[in-house]
Amino acid sequence: MTLSFMKASQASRPSVVFILFLALFGLVLKAHGAEKHLAYLVPDARIPFWNIMTNGVRHEAAELGYRVSVYSAENEARKELEFTAQAIRDQVDGIILSPTNSSAAVTVLKLAERAGIPVVVSDIGADRDNYVSYIKSNNYQGAYDLGEILASALMQKRWQSGTVGIIAIPQKRDNGKARTRGFLDALEEHGIRSAGLVQQADFSYRETYDFTRQLIAQNPDLRALWLQGSDRYQAALNGIADSGKTGEILLICFDAEPEFIDMIADGRLVGAGMQQPFLMGEKAVDTMDLYLQGQNVKKVQQVDVLPVSSRNLDQWMPLIMRNVLGQ
Repeated sequence: MTLSFMKASQASRPSVVFILFLALFGLVLKAHGAEKHLAYLVPDARIPFWNIMTNGVRHEAAELGYRVSVYSAENEARKELEFTAQAIRDQVDGIILSPTNSSAAVTVLKLAERAGIPVVVSDIGADRDNYVSYIKSNNYQGAYDLGEILASALMQKRWQSGTVGIIAIPQKRDNGKARTRGFLDALEEHGIRSAGLVQQADFSYRETYDFTRQLIAQNPDLRALWLQGSDRYQAALNGIADSGKTGEILLICFDAEPEFIDMIADGRLVGAGMQQPFLMGEKAVDTMDLYLQGQNVKKVQQVDVLPVSSRNLDQWMPLIMRNVLGQ
């Protein structure tokens, strides 16, 4: 009987050890983010900039062992709130938020706070600071540097007496306000006047095209257009062409498209203030991971905007390909 018990006990020993191993292994994995679930609320993943940031979020989440659900609001604050409620119902461990606008972010942050879910904001900004961290581009400096690039191009052509029109992202957004202020400060230092500002609402081709035609029609001395985004650059170029102003009005953009590399090189585009969305997405997930592990994180983290022109295109190319375009 004793021998039988000893044999049974010895036979059971490996399984007990194995179970203990699995339990310890599970705790280690959990400490590093395994089995945890993140939600990424993005304004509109159809827009290249946001799609690239989404890829950065997905990439880093996979590296750290997180499951991530992406919710694209298609620039509708109502959908953004619906997705917030969905993320709360799913009991996600953390939310990465790129809000539709800074004021709409307030409600999202309030709901997440009540549910005890930490939030890292990646771009756009929020009118409240009850978030874990805010990953932001240096929009002011990036736009200021862009204004310097444009001023230099206008002076080279002796067009500095002309005006510059601005097709802006919504100025309710903190990033929009910072971009406008930085750009106008640079122009003012060179004595170059603004022809006025119009704000995008639906970010459509038609909207950008119509704004371009409108600014040209209202300002006979218009010599340049600044598009505060990137994906509707063709609408602006077509608006310039259909107004009979090809070669007479310069175009400069914020953000980047793959086509911009060739366009800047051959002069169709004066330059672009390129944010680094892939890097920002990665940093947002890294920050959330550190917070969930109980580590301190910076409240605000600023990422440089690359002021790209034909003069420095080659210099910036490695960063453009990875951090800007996510390739």
